[in-house]
Amino acid sequence: MDGTTPTVNTPRTISTNTAAHYFWGQGCDGWHLVGNAQLSVIEEQMPAGAKEAQHYHKATRQFFYVMHGTLTMVVGEGSTPVVAGSGIEIAPGTIHQARNDSDSNVRFLVISQPPSHMDRYEANGILP
Repeated sequence: MDGTTPTVNTPRTISTNTAAHYFWGQGCDGWHLVGNAQLSVIEEQMPAGAKEAQHYHKATRQFFYVMHGTLTMVVGEGSTPVVAGSGIEIAPGTIHQARNDSDSNVRFLVISQPPSHMDRYEANGILP
């Protein structure tokens, strides 16, 4: 033991009905399910044809897990379809872009460690 006294935290459930909601990009929705200094978990919904700018993170590692539909993840020069029930890990320093090339909404989780909100850079410069 390290001599510290453990704390008892009462966990609470969270969903898209109770989480902080925001809009981003081309008609996309986001719900911040977990947001602290160590971890970010966001549920996102991206409509057909929407995409984000190609970017990278210097320190953040991300995992995109698709719950409904098919997300196209552009990594470098290639692209990978990520279907419902599967995910893709993006290492720090990897240029990437999430796109919805399908004709219906895609819903997915973005798990980031550490959180990416202050660690997002365009492939050729920092994003606003």
